[in-house]
Amino acid sequence: MTGARHRLLYVTDLAYPARGRRYCDEDIRLTARLREDFDLALCHPRDAAALMHAFDAVVVRNSGPVLGHLDAHDDFRARALRDGVRVYNPLTGKADMAGKQYLPDLSAAGYPVIPTVDRAADLHRLPPAGRYVIKPKLGADSIGLRIVTAVGPDDVTDGEVLVQPHIDFTYEVSFYFVDHDFQYALHAPDPDRRWELRPYEPTAEDLEFARSFIDWNGLAHGIQRVDACRAPGGELLLVELEDLNPYLSLDALPQERQDAFVAAMSASLRRFLAEA
Repeated sequence: MTGARHRLLYVTDLAYPARGRRYCDEDIRLTARLREDFDLALCHPRDAAALMHAFDAVVVRNSGPVLGHLDAHDDFRARALRDGVRVYNPLTGKADMAGKQYLPDLSAAGYPVIPTVDRAADLHRLPPAGRYVIKPKLGADSIGLRIVTAVGPDDVTDGEVLVQPHIDFTYEVSFYFVDHDFQYALHAPDPDRRWELRPYEPTAEDLEFARSFIDWNGLAHGIQRVDACRAPGGELLLVELEDLNPYLSLDALPQERQDAFVAAMSASLRRFLAEA
């Protein structure tokens, strides 16, 4: 029918207790705006697989770490791929969507990431440091993270943990993209107050850094956040590439930038649905 509105199932956990943030506020405001262009219903990630076939696409947003509902997430992912359900972001991402293996892989390939290994035999690849970070590959929100002064083979269970030197960075900065288009950047000037974010104007070199990871991931559609830290030498190093359900921190932006992001996301969704 000409002029019919697309139906979106928007996956979010409105009760997720994020530290220092209220994920639910962002999704309530964002869905209120998206309803101007789409027919939209919200559901918990544990309900997505049962409901998804009644909609034109599933939009995965602030659903919390999948570690908290891993069984439901794996079932949803398998059934969506099997049945050809359209999921935004598409389920072909190679970064956080697929786990943390990309960090040691990119590190070994020479990309500007925090040096990372996941096997005891590769510990020699790490630069000398006064402290090291050991964290589980399936972790999220710093769950299970340890900081140690030395690391040896007995500290590494191959394939289950990541080991990195502890970086005394100047600040963290995040770059937000819709499809392959840069939208905005935010940074935390005080490393001890990482969720007190301020708008950041990236340099051409900053954007080249961020785009290199967007290009590597190869997602034609969707929202991605490139998280980086400014190392003591001045260079940017990748912390993570969030391509599953990146929190957007829209409340840290002036209204006109929020409006521009919503417009970009709506346009991206329309393009995504037009390819069905």
